[in-house]
Amino acid sequence: MAVPSIRNNLVRDAKDIFGKISQSNHYEVSFSSLKTPILNHIKTRFGTDLKDFTSRKAGLLCSDASLPTSGFATAETKGDFIGIPQEFAHTRLYTDIDFTFYVDDCYENIILFEGWIDYISSGSETKEDDLSYYRRFRFPEGENGYKIETMYITKFEKSYNKTKRKIYYQFKNVFPKTMTSIPVSYGPADLLKVNVTFNYDRYIMNYKGNNSKPSPNEAPDENIVDRLSRNTLEEIEKYSGVLETEDMVEKLYRNNRIISED
Repeated sequence: MAVPSIRNNLVRDAKDIFGKISQSNHYEVSFSSLKTPILNHIKTRFGTDLKDFTSRKAGLLCSDASLPTSGFATAETKGDFIGIPQEFAHTRLYTDIDFTFYVDDCYENIILFEGWIDYISSGSETKEDDLSYYRRFRFPEGENGYKIETMYITKFEKSYNKTKRKIYYQFKNVFPKTMTSIPVSYGPADLLKVNVTFNYDRYIMNYKGNNSKPSPNEAPDENIVDRLSRNTLEEIEKYSGVLETEDMVEKLYRNNRIISED
């Protein structure tokens, strides 16, 4: 077996390696759609039609996200080799994942996730303010289920227009598990955010580059950079009229990953 050797690295080699490190602030979260019964429940419950908001803006307001990973549950065996315990994988584990979203001045992100969670436990036929009201949970899958397969997170770089390289993850059977409390207070204004924890059965990771073939699980939107630049600017312009300081506007620009050509 060959033993690794130590070699000298030239400056140009180091530049080629360390000059191409991926940056954490170029990504997109997208919900291409929610199931019609979920959207209808939100519209009936809150009087708001969020179909366009869900597909066009909800993901763009995601200020913090994580790329999913997985691990294995293992079983230990002893005795196959004297004095050497071994572990073997038997189950692949997927951990819950957190996303943080800016809240717009119509509170549509709060309505979206509150309505989605409310739909999950809305199987009761009694009115919510009745003394006999009870919770009945809906079936998770099927046409009327609360789990979806249209949630993606895409990671790319600011050179995407040139390289066309990206990795993207499709979440299978995902649903919002928890919304954390949203703190508000008197004092200096800050951007209101909501944190949502999602549970999912599994994810599918895909890669796309200049020389790669289209994947059968291709993410629905190919114009990532153009759509991010256009829609994010629209959102920032809407916010900039109510933000009190230039620092907050700059923070919103930075966190929303405005793309510029090299």
